[in-house]
Amino acid sequence: MADIKAKSIDKLETWTPKELRKLRMVAKNRIASLSSSKEPKDLPKNHPLHDMESGEINELLLKVAKIEKA
Repeated sequence: MADIKAKSIDKLETWTPKELRKLRMVAKNRIASLSSSKEPKDLPKNHPLHDMESGEINELLLKVAKIEKA
């Protein structure tokens, strides 16, 4: 499986399709976790979604979708 830890989400264009797919799956799971849990688990600091709220993650998902279509 692709390793997305410590990768910059500012440079999504350089990510491989496999990494983008994993980021999309992890982002959807994180949104579900944030909405269903009163105290969601903190992600490690080297995780791309660290300190992101669900609105920011949704925006990231839109960016990923655009890059995957290109």
